[in-house]
Amino acid sequence: MFDYLLWRGDLTFEHSPFNPVDNIIFSQLSYLPLDGIVPGLDDDREITVARAAAIFAERMATNTLQSPVIFKDDPAFLETLGRTSRFKNCLLHSYVNHVDTVLEKQFSALCVNSGASTFITYRGTDANVVGWKEDFNMSFSSVVPAQLEAVSYLEKIAIKTNGLLLICGHSKGGNLAIYAASSCTKKTRRRIARIYSNDAPGFHRQFIQSDGFRKVRRRIHSFVPQSSVVGLLFEQGNDYTVIKSSQIGIFQHDLYSWEITHNDMIRLDHVDRGSRFIDKTLSEWINGLDSEHRRQFSDTLFGVLRKAQIKSFSELGTDRMPATIRMIQSLGNIDRTTGKNIRKMLTALFKAAKNNINTLLPQKNKRNRHLQSPGTKKNPSRYSAAGGEKK
Repeated sequence: MFDYLLWRGDLTFEHSPFNPVDNIIFSQLSYLPLDGIVPGLDDDREITVARAAAIFAERMATNTLQSPVIFKDDPAFLETLGRTSRFKNCLLHSYVNHVDTVLEKQFSALCVNSGASTFITYRGTDANVVGWKEDFNMSFSSVVPAQLEAVSYLEKIAIKTNGLLLICGHSKGGNLAIYAASSCTKKTRRRIARIYSNDAPGFHRQFIQSDGFRKVRRRIHSFVPQSSVVGLLFEQGNDYTVIKSSQIGIFQHDLYSWEITHNDMIRLDHVDRGSRFIDKTLSEWINGLDSEHRRQFSDTLFGVLRKAQIKSFSELGTDRMPATIRMIQSLGNIDRTTGKNIRKMLTALFKAAKNNINTLLPQKNKRNRHLQSPGTKKNPSRYSAAGGEKK
């Protein structure tokens, strides 16, 4: 992204139209802790990126930010955005950041105006444990609180603005973008030009088969890195484009590692064997558990973190030893029946891994016949679940 800002930052949107790299720029922007800097949803004011960057830098220097920085490169990223001709005059508004431990909800969103269109960017999961708990809840719940708020947010923005709407997000943010576009009113949906989903988990099959999803499916642009894990979870229901990352394994989830050309991301033909192995293993494991066992696994895991008084995963880095001791003590308090069920579920996970180990082996003389165009892959089993017509 920094290379892109160096190469293309001098070109305004009038000179060079919105492209997929701008999508990941705005998706990363949603992670910035802009509480008290960007006007909220019920406020009609706007602030330029340049002004927001200046205030953010000042508060960083005086240690007065209301929320912690999530990614170490974010301060430099925002500072660079504020200096580019392409982004410095973009207007930011309608920032929200809600974390509710009772509802197990973590939701944040932001709007960017670069001209006639409004870009809605949904934040992915941050460092709050409650946000990760909500992600796990997706495995057994047909809808989670953040998804409902994403729809409500979209409808309020539709009332507040005019013109086309573009929606984007990374990780859970991409899931929220698709869910909101599929679940909004027909009047709002007609204004949605494109939906960008960046390495985002999918949905339950019932949602993929819904009328709302089918109506926006062709407007969805999904991107996953070559070793994607998160972006292949659950049912996807649409094509995805594989892009190149400079990182390895799960660290490819980081948008800062996604490699780009002048106005696009570097595209590959397919995900790698490691990604396919993890995808098949987790799919087999999750599909082998009923909803109650998924709920029990999630509640037990995060119950340990809650009893250990861990509210943010950043504590595992800054306060590692005391936090680890508290977690071990919490594990000892799990009742025998729950512990037995957890062991069974973990055994099932190892069995699924064993069943799919051959995925890691080179496949000679086999070509993926489901590739559509360079960099775009269609997953036939998931695609057929969408009930859509093939291209």
